[in-house]
Amino acid sequence: MASKISPWVAAPPLIFVALAALFAFGLKRENPNDLPSTMIGREAPKLTVGPLGDLPELTAVDLKADGIKLVNFWASWCGPCRVEHPTLQALSDEGIVIHGINYKDQLANATGFLDELGNPYTKIAKDEGRTGLDWGLYGVPETFIIDGTGKVLFRHAGPITQRILEETIRPVLNGQ
Repeated sequence: MASKISPWVAAPPLIFVALAALFAFGLKRENPNDLPSTMIGREAPKLTVGPLGDLPELTAVDLKADGIKLVNFWASWCGPCRVEHPTLQALSDEGIVIHGINYKDQLANATGFLDELGNPYTKIAKDEGRTGLDWGLYGVPETFIIDGTGKVLFRHAGPITQRILEETIRPVLNGQ
């Protein structure tokens, strides 16, 4: 008498093969660290922000000003923000306009961070979370490149390292 094989016996190998195929597909992506953004090519979302102390306040008008600019979401409690800060300062020293949006932070901590490390931001604002949601923020740091009409050209999640600056940010800044 022939024994019946339960369909459940075949399930684990089939699940393994399916997961292995998904994993292999994920490895073939150009840059697995890239996170897609629906903001690219669209007008920058509105700002629901307030001032950060007495620093020059970022407004929607600033996002539509002539020239390319960076919008950097950061926080004093964010370790990677501290890592990328010298790179932002160097860009600012080159004359690149960088606007900062301090994300879910205490005023004293945020201003202390800038007092300690320097302020690379032309204009700055404080976000309690609404703007981060509107911009599709994954976390901090996160940087957007905005053109002279207020459209989002590029988005980078994570700290801007020298390598990322040279390989991905500068080409966008240079219009390549």
